[in-house]
Amino acid sequence: MALLEIEDLAVGYDGVPALQGVSLRADRGEIVALVGSNGAGKSSLLRAISGLLRPERGAIRFEAADLARVPPHEIVARGIAHVPEGRRVFATATVRDNLLLGAFVRRDAGEREARMAAAFRAFPRLEERLAQRASTLSGGEQQMLAIARGTMSAPKLLMLDEPSLGIAPKLIPAIYAGIRSVAADGTGVLLVEQNVRDALQISDRAYVLQTGKIVAHGSARELLESELIKKAFLGL
Repeated sequence: MALLEIEDLAVGYDGVPALQGVSLRADRGEIVALVGSNGAGKSSLLRAISGLLRPERGAIRFEAADLARVPPHEIVARGIAHVPEGRRVFATATVRDNLLLGAFVRRDAGEREARMAAAFRAFPRLEERLAQRASTLSGGEQQMLAIARGTMSAPKLLMLDEPSLGIAPKLIPAIYAGIRSVAADGTGVLLVEQNVRDALQISDRAYVLQTGKIVAHGSARELLESELIKKAFLGL
């Protein structure tokens, strides 16, 4: 049984289609990349999974349960965390408080501390800056904090929207290493990226989205070598 299974999904905005007949799956402990150019519908797919957009057609199943009419807060409680584009940390709060705010569905103090320890394994820089305000972190460190905060609810599926966007190149490897650490702990990761080469290099499988439709899918290694990816995204 797939952790997440999407079948023939269609969503739109005020009658304008954003996704048309999209089908994909993601399993526990794997990184699945969703790549494509700006405006292809990648963020719309994450919003539909999170319950922020309602499907016009198709199914979204999580652990075999239909999410079509489930409100966003319950989707979080069921085990899906969504880290949107743009970091959106609480600037005046400390790193520690930002992380604790991500654990709002976890009542047990011991469990919250365990989640924080896992976040520090993925992103060691955050432990060094625990008492700092988020506003004092670099852009890359704020992105690490946003991702780590997303893991604090102990999600079964972590959805990341453009985690490398606007980040200094020297910090991107640390961000991707943290994402791999999250997956290694058994969390499924659905990774939306415009940075196609890097996304495919850290992923297990991938889907290529163009104008709201899946035009290719397979192992990340196979897609990295495909003519479609080379011509459309790598300039080769």
